[in-house]
This record gives sequence, structure tokens and C-alpha cells, in this order.
Amino acid sequence: MPDIDFDKSMAFLGESQPYQWRLFILLSLVIVPIGFNGLSVVFFADTPAHRCRIPVEANLSAAWRNNSIPLERDQDSGAVAPSRCARYNLEALVGKERCSDGWEYDDSVYVSTIVTEWNLVCEDGWKTPLTSSINFGGVLAGSFISGQLSDRFGRKIVLFSAMTIHTAFYILQIFAPSWPVFAALHFVVGMSRVSTYISAFVLGMEVLSPHMRTAFSSLGACLFFAAGYMLMPLVAFLIRDWKSLLLGLSLPCCALLPLWWYIPESPRWLLSQGRIEEAELIIRNAAKMNKKQAPEIIFTSLQTYNICDLLRWGSLCWNSVNIAYFALSLNTSNLYGDPYSNCFLSALVEVPAYVLTWVMLRWWPRRLCLSATLILGGAVLLFIPFIPQKLAAIAVTLEMLGKFGAATAFTIVYAYTAELYPTVLRNTAVATCSMASRVGSIIAPYFIYLRSYWVSLPYVLMGTITALSGILSLLLPETHGLPLPETVEQMQPFPGAFHPRNFLSSDLCTNDKLCLRS
Repeated sequence: MPDIDFDKSMAFLGESQPYQWRLFILLSLVIVPIGFNGLSVVFFADTPAHRCRIPVEANLSAAWRNNSIPLERDQDSGAVAPSRCARYNLEALVGKERCSDGWEYDDSVYVSTIVTEWNLVCEDGWKTPLTSSINFGGVLAGSFISGQLSDRFGRKIVLFSAMTIHTAFYILQIFAPSWPVFAALHFVVGMSRVSTYISAFVLGMEVLSPHMRTAFSSLGACLFFAAGYMLMPLVAFLIRDWKSLLLGLSLPCCALLPLWWYIPESPRWLLSQGRIEEAELIIRNAAKMNKKQAPEIIFTSLQTYNICDLLRWGSLCWNSVNIAYFALSLNTSNLYGDPYSNCFLSALVEVPAYVLTWVMLRWWPRRLCLSATLILGGAVLLFIPFIPQKLAAIAVTLEMLGKFGAATAFTIVYAYTAELYPTVLRNTAVATCSMASRVGSIIAPYFIYLRSYWVSLPYVLMGTITALSGILSLLLPETHGLPLPETVEQMQPFPGAFHPRNFLSSDLCTNDKLCLRS
């Protein structure tokens, strides 16, 4: 069957017209709640200062109550402070014992968090980073499932189904009676969150014109994500109770559900499924909005493929980007200074990163963009261990520069993947690459946990992995200046020894019984 150049077929609609701008804004708005609540775990799962509770019936004076807590050296600051997990035996103040009567928590920063709700400290402290890892496990599962569903049933239905599920389960977390139930709900929230983002991102890449596509992948989706991210610490500052915070963060999601009636299905996807009349109807409606005359025949037909075609061409490795981005984002509460200001600063630094990404994607080769940002971000992180503790502000500045590099690379890798794979497999490709990378985001919370062994260990590991991946990214194919591929044959080959044909035979997927149909 003949190949179709979709962008040439759509050229009569114009480049930056009312139809394209409406979709640009609406799809960008859909992404705001992802930034609004995607990293809210920084606040609702933070661990406030705490020490063993001394029961009132012990009838101790204030001085004796203070003396009942042994002094220990803090692992982060090195200062001597009251123990968080032990107290002296109350019978004689000799010999240590566990906090058998619970804990007292400092409420100067938070009224409550899930840590104070279920006492996730000391012996149960491992559950706090596991909460984030479970959420990212949901992101991993959602990446694969949503990609398959979106390529099978359409971008729009998966997008709004994911938005509905995300809103419902985000609210249901408030009523969790225990940490295991909360963690299970948090898993579903991760699944639906990434499904929303990937579906909206791919839909925007497929319906917008070439120049607006570049702007959407950086200035649109990412700047609106950053706007939501920056609003989140403000809301958390005003709402210090974790249940009220989750309820407040869920409201924007509810307000966006009526956009179902204003966002169309992807004509590219309809065309890849042979639903030519539906695709043409959407394009003709777009022509009316833009006041353009549509030709009598817009499309012919396209060939279909299955997921095994994707395996022949490999997948981009996103793990290092995920580790750096999410570990640095989750670490804001451990930095020097106010946690709300640090989180806002971490979000704010993404704005110039996304503006720079737009400039780079428009004029520079993709491989150079990705490699430069990864190497920059990794190199900056490797300098942090050499900063003395008294110059903590400089360490925070370097960490924000590392976050700048990670955010830029994250944006580039999404756009790069969408440009590399064809329409018939694009959502599955982006989702599969995202799924593969979630191993990085799952272990990212434990990178922060490594501070308990050596405060600089997370930066050494993140910096090394990120810089090395920047060097290896130069082996990827180039897509700059090329139209989005519609078929597998139009894809750019992987060069040299890393060409997938060197590893996978074209006969592997000849038996349809072994393949999942897209």
C-alpha cells in the first residue's frame, strides 16, 4: 500500500491557525494537573522531626522528660540532637529502649503527613521511600498498558479514561485506613498519571503542525507541567494537612474532564486504523475553523503493524534521565533551607530548561541536544561532594543546575522518541520506552535513602550514570528536520553495531500467534 506524508496532506490547514492553537492550549491544560500533583509526595510523605513520646502518666517534669531522650549525632548535619528512635528506660533512666509509646512529631512545618498518620519512622522508615517506588511501579505498568490500549482503541478514549481514574483514585487515597491500602491506591494513581501524560503528549505530536509540534513538546506540555509543579508547593504551604492537601490537588483534574467534547481523536491514528472517513471529517471541521478549503480526497490508506515490529527497532534508554530527574525532585525536602521554597525553586528551574529545549529542538540535532544536556547535568552533580557543608547554598545551586539538565534531557527524550517511531506504533513506542525507564524512577527514592550511608553518595551515583548515558546517546539515530514516520519502513535505522537487525531476526514475528496486535 502507498505511504502517506501526513504533514503534506495537512499543509492546506496552515501552520499556526485557530484549530491548532485551540488544541495546543487544551492539551497543555490537560497536563497541568500532572505537574500539580505528580510530585506532591514530597510534602504529604515527608518525615518531620520526631522523638519518642513520653506518656503523661509517667508524671515526669519537663527537665526529666528532656533528659529521658538520649543524644545522638545526626547523620545529615553531623550535629548532636535528641534520638529519633530510642529513649532511656523510664524506670531508672538507665539503658535505652524502643519508642513503645509512639512518637511526638514536630508540627511547625506539617500538621500531618502519611508518616505521622501511620508512624512510618525508625523500624518502619523504609516504607516512606517504598511509597514513592510503588507509585513509580504503577507508572511502569501504566506506561505499557496505556500504550497498547491507546494504539488499539485510540488516543482520546485512553486520555480521558486515565484522567477520570486518576481523579477518582487520588481522592480515594484520603479514605485509606492503613498504609498498605494507601500504597495500593497510590499504585493506581501512578498508572493513570503516566497514561494521561503520554496520551496527551502523543495526541499533541500527531495533530499539530510541524512547527507547533516542536513548541508543544517543550513550551506547551512542559511549561504547563512546570506551572502546575510551581503551584503545588504554594498549595502545600497553605494546606498543611495531608488529607486536605490531596483533596485540594484533585480539584483541577475534575475541572478538565468536560474537555472531552472539545478535543478530537488523532486523525493520524484513525488513518492508521483504516478509519479514513472519520479522519477526514475531523480535518474538514478543522478546515472550517481555519476558514480553509479542504480537497475532495485527503487520504488513501495505510498498512498496520503489531508490537513485534517495535521490538525489531529497539528502544531508547531513559533510565538515567528518570533517576536524575525524580531523585533530585524528591530530594528538595532534604536541602538546606525551607522545603516549600526549595520545591518551588526546583519547579521554577524547569521553566528556562523548557525554553532552552524549544530552541534546541528547533535548530539543533537531537543527538547533540540529548548528549549535551545529560553530560552537563551529570558533571554538575559530580561537583557537589566537593562543596564544604558551610557553603550549603552553593550545593543547592549546583543541584538546581543538575535538575536543569535533567529536565531538559527529559523533554528532549520524549520528543525524540515520538519523532523516531511511526504513527502505527508511536503511542506504544513512547509508552514502552517510558516503561523501560521506570526502573530508574522506582529506585530513585532509594538513591535519596543512600544519604544515611554517605550524604554525597546519591550525587556520585546520579552524576556518573547521567554523564555516561550522555556519551552513549550519541549512538542513537538522528531525526532532526525529518517528517514524522507513518510506517516502520520510514524509520531512521540504528547505526553501526547497535542496529537492531544485528540482534533480532526479521523472522521472529512472522507467526501472528506470538505477537500482540496493536
